[in-house]
Amino acid sequence: MLHHQKRILVTGGAGFLGSHLCDRLIEEGHDVLCLDNFFTGTKKNILHLMENPNFELIRHDLAFPVFLEVDEIYNLACPASPIHYQHNPVKTVKTNVLGSIHMLGLAKRVHAKILQASTSEVYGDPNVHPQTESYWGNVNTIGIRSCYDEGKRCAETLFFDYHRQNNVNIRVVRIFNTYGPRMHPNDGRVVSNFIVQALNDQDITVYGEGSQTRSFCYVDDLIDGMVRMMNGPDEFVGPVNLGNPTEFTILELAEKIIQLTDSKSRVVFRPLPQDDPLQRQPDISLAREKLQWEPGTALEAGLQSTIAFFKTILHEG
Repeated sequence: MLHHQKRILVTGGAGFLGSHLCDRLIEEGHDVLCLDNFFTGTKKNILHLMENPNFELIRHDLAFPVFLEVDEIYNLACPASPIHYQHNPVKTVKTNVLGSIHMLGLAKRVHAKILQASTSEVYGDPNVHPQTESYWGNVNTIGIRSCYDEGKRCAETLFFDYHRQNNVNIRVVRIFNTYGPRMHPNDGRVVSNFIVQALNDQDITVYGEGSQTRSFCYVDDLIDGMVRMMNGPDEFVGPVNLGNPTEFTILELAEKIIQLTDSKSRVVFRPLPQDDPLQRQPDISLAREKLQWEPGTALEAGLQSTIAFFKTILHEG
């Protein structure tokens, strides 16, 4: 499918989501600039694109300005799992806040359209289920996750202020749990943890009774939502929730992964940690209405391709 070719900057383009977005944009025939400082991203994720004449890699840290000529910017740069963003919390805030200021400044200067990858974490530990975009959230400003949660909240503030004050053409998407190939194997997330444990026939650790629920969106579905948002009408700037509203329990996830990997793992139960949220679930009616978007990949199909990816990297390791 040929579109008008655009020059598109993807910050965090060597990360899990960023690399899939680069694939999609290259497929559509665009010229893609992938910017990454490799704090959590990896060259392996984009190796297959390096020979493509429409793909360019820039090693750069968003805490510092960068000067480029582009038509669109997808701002995804930020460590996204607790293990990574708590490793250097000050750096996480800088990436969110200074990174947004530098990218918005660039968008303003070259009249580029810019999309911010925000997060369901802006809702904090929600008092409202499921979460709609009009909910302001319940966030701790001084906790160990605050560098990420408040960094992303401040980034949203900056996007809307640049939009109102400087007429920058913005889009804001709030991303809920996403999984798929190229997830970081050691990021502490439940899907990657369970798959790695199952492939190694290790015990799978489930907290509490495993009755807490989660909803996971397959990466291809999520990328489709982001691209639809970027290409949507200018009057719809967001924020819009992107995620999978279908819930399943942690125990169901563990059992499904054991079954799909044909693993000898046993499920072992541990006491529930204090801050483990019992539920986080997106209300995606706005995305359905404005973008005609909803996730279409069934859990089993998504898990199969994720497991296949983890098999290859565990063999390499």
